[in-house]
Amino acid sequence: MQAQEIDTENSRVEFEITKLGMLNVEGVIKGMQGTVDFDPAVPENAKFNVCIKAATVKTGIDKRDEHLRTEDFFYVDKYPEICVNSLSVSRTESGYVTKAELTILDVTREVEIPFIYENNTLKGSFTLNRFDYGLGEDTGTVMAGSEVDITIISKLK
Repeated sequence: MQAQEIDTENSRVEFEITKLGMLNVEGVIKGMQGTVDFDPAVPENAKFNVCIKAATVKTGIDKRDEHLRTEDFFYVDKYPEICVNSLSVSRTESGYVTKAELTILDVTREVEIPFIYENNTLKGSFTLNRFDYGLGEDTGTVMAGSEVDITIISKLK
């Protein structure tokens, strides 16, 4: 199996989190780079080692984006990347799942990311608790919910 190149321009991580308990804030993080070795015929041999540039976070409000880049949240000056490294990949009824290590700031935790592979694109979704990674610890759950819905879209060349 040979590593596929990521189409950085068309790959991204989308996220959604509640604000004030009723509003949804959506955003995107780009700058995806790394290696993807994936053959749908033998998913157990797959390997993903992918990072995104935390400084590219965009929610549509510049002041909020600037705040997200500070040490209150992503601290991009010290931790410029958010990375996922697969531990295993297996087939499921609806596609595939990877058990992977997700590193945000200096915290690495194991996550399971169900995904599909279609039109040379990997698309996976999962939910994380931002407090597990130390994101916005001083920002209460009224201003930003604790659960963040994540969708990773990795287009391969």
